[in-house]
Amino acid sequence: MEKLLDRFLRYVAIDTQSDENSDTQPSSVKQLDLLSLLRDELQQMGVEASLDEYGYVMAHIPSNCPDKNIPAVGFIAHVDTSPDASGAGIKPQIIENYDGSAIALKGVEGLYLDPKDFPEILAHKGETIITTDGTTLLGADDKAGVAEIMNAVSYIQAHPEFKHGPLCIGFTPDEEIGRGVAKFDVAKFNADYAYTMDGGEVGELEFENFNAAAATVNIQGRNVHPGYAKGKMKNAILIGMELNSLLPVEQRPEYTSDYEGFFHLISYKGTVENCTFSYILRDHDLEKHQAQKKTLQSCVDFINAKYGEGTASVEIRHQYYNMRKQVEPHYHIVEKVIKAMEMEGIKAKVQPIRGGTDGANLSFMGLPCPNIFAGGLNFHGKFEFVPLESMEKASKLILNIIGLFAG
Repeated sequence: MEKLLDRFLRYVAIDTQSDENSDTQPSSVKQLDLLSLLRDELQQMGVEASLDEYGYVMAHIPSNCPDKNIPAVGFIAHVDTSPDASGAGIKPQIIENYDGSAIALKGVEGLYLDPKDFPEILAHKGETIITTDGTTLLGADDKAGVAEIMNAVSYIQAHPEFKHGPLCIGFTPDEEIGRGVAKFDVAKFNADYAYTMDGGEVGELEFENFNAAAATVNIQGRNVHPGYAKGKMKNAILIGMELNSLLPVEQRPEYTSDYEGFFHLISYKGTVENCTFSYILRDHDLEKHQAQKKTLQSCVDFINAKYGEGTASVEIRHQYYNMRKQVEPHYHIVEKVIKAMEMEGIKAKVQPIRGGTDGANLSFMGLPCPNIFAGGLNFHGKFEFVPLESMEKASKLILNIIGLFAG
């Protein structure tokens, strides 16, 4: 069998950054480079696999326990990396037997992955740590999950004595921009239950997530020569800043945790004449989430009352809902994971996702789909890292879950 590390390094070498400004599916053609590779690798293992026009790889392994009625179980990971940082020309650093000191990210002089700033890395002393070189993200979100699933499939195909029911494997594009399963064919996937391998630290298990929306606020200003602007100019940038100041400061991401929701200003662009502010709105409680939308609209109304109708407008777009109410009626699929972790000496950390996964939308599409750790940390940026041992545990966990379903 190929080593898990080699597989992971091969996948992160392929640039798969998704493009939130694209209307195509997948949003960037380069994602198909990895998706095609995965389809081919599955077929080379002897697994029935396909890649459709929307960038979904689906593979199926029939049960080798024909005398048992075992549910079909799926495992899913996404191939795209975040638009927040470059995913091109990734140069991983491999630190064996990590000693607890600051790790130099050698692509940027003076940049370190320092335990003073990221103390969670100290839990992995003595392990093999894979980092970036500081010029890009790493792509462990979610190529660690991809590699773990492929590693488990490789084991199953090489060990026919390993008992399992029907297995469904899925790889998706565009998760990072909220469109990961927009055109996913649940019926074709044909799983009774599924799991996304898209979490962080070892032990994480999540079956509830944010309710989520994206919002675009447009400010129409009035630009005149600044020397003659008195009583005439409306500076769209300043008006937008004023609108942003009306939102509750304590509900910014940097001040929230656990079940607390937030308003997050993710970008702005424009001039005195016109400016656009982009937000994401998140809360685990649906009523509070709906109240967030009303709060933003009330800020727009205030600006229009002050500066004139049409100065501000907002478009709010739904992204996903909290999957909890869809998963809880099938809580045994959560209990299976807890038991599978116990088999490896891992204590399950059942917690809400302060984000979302493909599993959230899949759960509302009729496929209950909790999320399991993939092992990476500090996603979406140059300080991202993943311990090899965490990936190995996640891959073994997949096999344990499959074995438990097979009885």
